[in-house]
Amino acid sequence: MNDRTALVTGANKGIGKHIARLLAAEGLTVYVGARDAGRGQRAVEEIGAGARPLVLDVTDPDGIARAAAQVDRLDVLVNNAGVSLSPAPPAESDAEEFRRTYETNVFGVVEVTNAFLPALRRSPHPRIVNVSSGTASLAWSTNPNPQFTPGSGGAAAYRSSKAALNALTVFYAQTLAEEGFKVNALAPGLRATDLTPGAAAAGGDPAEAARGALRLALLPDDGPTGGFFSWDATPVPW
Repeated sequence: MNDRTALVTGANKGIGKHIARLLAAEGLTVYVGARDAGRGQRAVEEIGAGARPLVLDVTDPDGIARAAAQVDRLDVLVNNAGVSLSPAPPAESDAEEFRRTYETNVFGVVEVTNAFLPALRRSPHPRIVNVSSGTASLAWSTNPNPQFTPGSGGAAAYRSSKAALNALTVFYAQTLAEEGFKVNALAPGLRATDLTPGAAAAGGDPAEAARGALRLALLPDDGPTGGFFSWDATPVPW
């Protein structure tokens, strides 16, 4: 155990749980953010030493404030919580689907990041990792790429929300650089999680994606900031 602390949102399952497990294995005290206290506690028990439960719904500003009040110093923030409500293209989506998706994937990241900035500023080496998606890359969406077939406008709410998250990653990196922050986005690849019905059947190992998040969470001081990286550390075009 060392004196570093981390918070992973949406950490009671999927990629988030694997990220929390890897951070704990590195000796960090890890706050396992979960909307449901019971599920969070079960995840903490499964992760083991170093894990701490933290009730955190990223769509609840009052709850975020209560959670932030419990954390004095934070070295790593992983904004992992996310939703994908449907595979619909924009012409078959309604504004409510976009609102609900952005509430978690974009507005929630802003609320959580800003609420925990005071704790992060107490760290000598603050790191923020935003779990994005390769499908958010406009370059990959319109050109051949290593992760998916381009040319589809499906999952418009989810993909555009992650594109917005990528923009936030750049803006936070630029404004916090002089304070020593490293802020980067991760494209985890299609993983066997319950994010979408097809992911559980077609996706790869979530632990593999988590290792990419771990790399960004523990970057040295000469590491990159404001970047978008695949799980295997290769850069992803915006």
